[in-house]
Amino acid sequence: MPIQNVCVIGLGSMGMGAAASCIRAGLNTWGVDLNPAALETLRQTGARDAQTAADGFVDQLEAVLLLVVNAKQVNAILFGDNGLAARLKPGTVVMVSSTISAQDAQQIEQRLAKHQLLMLDAPVSGGAAKAATGEMTVMASGSDAAFERLQPVLEAVAAKVYRVGSEIGLGSTVKIIHQLLAGVHIAVGAEAMAMAARAGIPLDTMYEVVTNAAGNSWMFENRMRHVVDGDYSPKSAVDIFVKDLNLVAETAKALQFPLPLASTALNMFTEASNAGYGREDDSAVIKIFSGITLPQGKEQA
Repeated sequence: MPIQNVCVIGLGSMGMGAAASCIRAGLNTWGVDLNPAALETLRQTGARDAQTAADGFVDQLEAVLLLVVNAKQVNAILFGDNGLAARLKPGTVVMVSSTISAQDAQQIEQRLAKHQLLMLDAPVSGGAAKAATGEMTVMASGSDAAFERLQPVLEAVAAKVYRVGSEIGLGSTVKIIHQLLAGVHIAVGAEAMAMAARAGIPLDTMYEVVTNAAGNSWMFENRMRHVVDGDYSPKSAVDIFVKDLNLVAETAKALQFPLPLASTALNMFTEASNAGYGREDDSAVIKIFSGITLPQGKEQA
């Protein structure tokens, strides 16, 4: 039977949108996060409950959606002290939507199976705006049973669901290849805008030209707007792309596949992180370029 009771763990920009979408779809929705403000926001949205831990409602859950940063956090939540996996009912489906390696996804699935739990390897994309409207893109792999059970959740949170196979790890690999593109697009967008700044071209003009011409991309249009506004408050973060592009590099190494552009982008994000911009929006990678003047937001002026 399709599930009705779901918990979203990780109420950042994507997780909050996913949880709100589940509530709008009529699913009984709980939330878990370490941020009290996020918990209160979800309660006001209509969650059944929102806590820093899932002790009070684990026995009611039929599905868990994990939207945390990395595999370390996924493993800690599921298998750490008082881990969730041992307390969920057999047959519960765990939808892992963090960006992780295929190997990590496979190891997580094997550990979940010992508790008679199903897993969907289901990374997501689309940004906070798409998450908020229930229009994320999901790239998923897993069993027919996992897909069938999670159908109400997938319909609630996504506009596009791509089934890339039954083997756990395929969904994660598709997301990693997607992140190669996303990271390179941000890095090259920053490089172009930095060159414009050096040439004395107003960045708002450069932005308008590119977003109405053939050189545009979704990432340029979204992230370089932050540069024009001088606003580096994190929607994503430089360190997220240090992590993701390292996953890209590790995957390529396993495949013995060269990635000259992704390697350069990884170096750029790593340099930005080392310069102290790791927690700023990923568009802050532009700050590695010297000899240019960038727009300043009101809070920086």
